[in-house]
Amino acid sequence: MGARCRLAAFAAILGATGQIPATAAGRVNEFNHIVVIIQENHSFDNLYGLWGDVNGEAVNGLNNADAVDTRQVEQDGTPYKCLPQLDVNLTSPPLAPTCTGSSNKAPFQSAFANGPFMIDNYIAPKDTTCPPPGARAPKDGIVKGSGLPGGCTRDLIHAFYNEQYQIDRGRQDRYVTGSDAAGLVMGYNDTTKLPVYGALHRPGAPNYVVADAFFHAAFGGSFLNHQWLIAAATPVLCNALNDGSERDLHSIIDSNGMPGPTPFYRSPPGAVTKSGLLTISCDPPPGRPPPAPDSACGDYAVGTFQPFYWPYSPGAAEERRLPPLTNPTIGDRLSAAGIDWAWYSGGWSNAIGDIGAPGWTNGGGPSCADPNADPRPAYPRCPDKLFQYHHQPFNYYASFAPGTAARAQHLRDEAEFLAAANEGTLKPVSFVKPIGGETEHPGFTDESEGDTHLVRLVDAVVNGPQAEDTLIIVTYDEFGGQWDHVPPPPYGRLGAQAGASDQWGPGTRVPA
Repeated sequence: MGARCRLAAFAAILGATGQIPATAAGRVNEFNHIVVIIQENHSFDNLYGLWGDVNGEAVNGLNNADAVDTRQVEQDGTPYKCLPQLDVNLTSPPLAPTCTGSSNKAPFQSAFANGPFMIDNYIAPKDTTCPPPGARAPKDGIVKGSGLPGGCTRDLIHAFYNEQYQIDRGRQDRYVTGSDAAGLVMGYNDTTKLPVYGALHRPGAPNYVVADAFFHAAFGGSFLNHQWLIAAATPVLCNALNDGSERDLHSIIDSNGMPGPTPFYRSPPGAVTKSGLLTISCDPPPGRPPPAPDSACGDYAVGTFQPFYWPYSPGAAEERRLPPLTNPTIGDRLSAAGIDWAWYSGGWSNAIGDIGAPGWTNGGGPSCADPNADPRPAYPRCPDKLFQYHHQPFNYYASFAPGTAARAQHLRDEAEFLAAANEGTLKPVSFVKPIGGETEHPGFTDESEGDTHLVRLVDAVVNGPQAEDTLIIVTYDEFGGQWDHVPPPPYGRLGAQAGASDQWGPGTRVPA
């Protein structure tokens, strides 16, 4: 391969963590089965910030945030006088304003001080702010009383270049300015009301730890972080167009590293920007700025590409479907070592048209029987409206192409995992990816429903015959655009000793 087709690699597959005590590491051989459950889009403080103690040891949550400056700053570095809000349930009105601020010379009123706030006090878990099944919440949320129950919030931008701007070299103070959701980034959930918190504090609950120094592997969103999860590498679009045309997929960033404006960010006058699916070009065509010395550049896929193989988003243009990848994955390496494994995905049988297989809910045709099926593909391809195609990382690889034995053996439906857990037939390694509506992803699901499903997955193992020798790892793919008070490596208190880092990440701290 040419230089432009080389893969980027990073030291960690699941993220950067603190050291595991030697006594704990010595007990890993007690486990014959590992289950990895991948949830979606929450920072640590947003979801686990109020966890408290685990076995008498304090979790580094929001109780420690008071020791650092949590204030968010405007583009010029001045702290906001109060938090600007855009969500229709958080703006003033309907909330009574307690503060008047301004940004980019535009005044605004707000009911929020410049700091973290508990979302539950304003959008409760049962509030009617959720979209109908299969839909996403609109840009600024759904007004209470006009949606479905669940306390949903909107989705927040979580993008490769935006996140680096938001982290601000470990100051953690530009999350508001770098976001399309403004002050919502500072919201957090009441951890003690989460179903998983209740499940792990009930009598007879399994032993557990909370990893409070765990950071998602690569800056940005779900597509890229799923690739890092299974391959520890940023994919490359070989021979990508680099002519500055409309079909050129490279990003263009301004002198602040931003790929475009947000409600409270403006690029310097005359700057040309573009939020593309690829990193900025290392050799940009005339008229585009050269890359900064510390910026990732080249033909690296950092935006949400669709896979080349079905299932992919119906109607996806071919240039937005990534050609099959050939670099090694954790699946390849497990198989080479003779260790059986599977990636279990919610909705997989429906999506690929595996009629009658575990998880199939669409009958015998001639059309898809499930009312939640996307009507765009033809039967028997019946993906759920919330099936997330870019959450299926192995489907991007030639070694798991349709028709291969590896695909048939290792890419399975989540229903098979639940059956294996109940029956005592777990594989040595299981990756479990719930369907979009059950991943806790803001914007198209409510937190309680996704967390309840997580408990169901954990309980299936804990109550099954292989519980005693099974290790369950729960992780979140990335931060979902939300603030956290702990700087990722190398910006922690120990500097470069806090963990490995490079131009790809790690990003914001996430629950684990």
